[in-house]
Amino acid sequence: MVVKDEELEGYERTAQAVGLSMSEWVRQSLRAAERQVSTGDVEAKLAAIRKAASYSFPVPADVDTLLAEVEAARLAEIEAGMGDGGDA
Repeated sequence: MVVKDEELEGYERTAQAVGLSMSEWVRQSLRAAERQVSTGDVEAKLAAIRKAASYSFPVPADVDTLLAEVEAARLAEIEAGMGDGGDA
């Protein structure tokens, strides 16, 4: 690959500005550019999304019941000396 001297100097300044070596900056830039291009089969991706969206999962309980169960479990851990009761 041939890059003009002015371009190379600009890339080096940019890499230095973000605290990366030139080679690491180039690798990260190429990976980012690659992620922007979809190379997969669009129909296959859509089919997978539609299939996933079609699943229905039973709701085990209402939110208030779930919150009460979580709180009870936290209290049990605290009483057993297994937790501090704080959020993780």
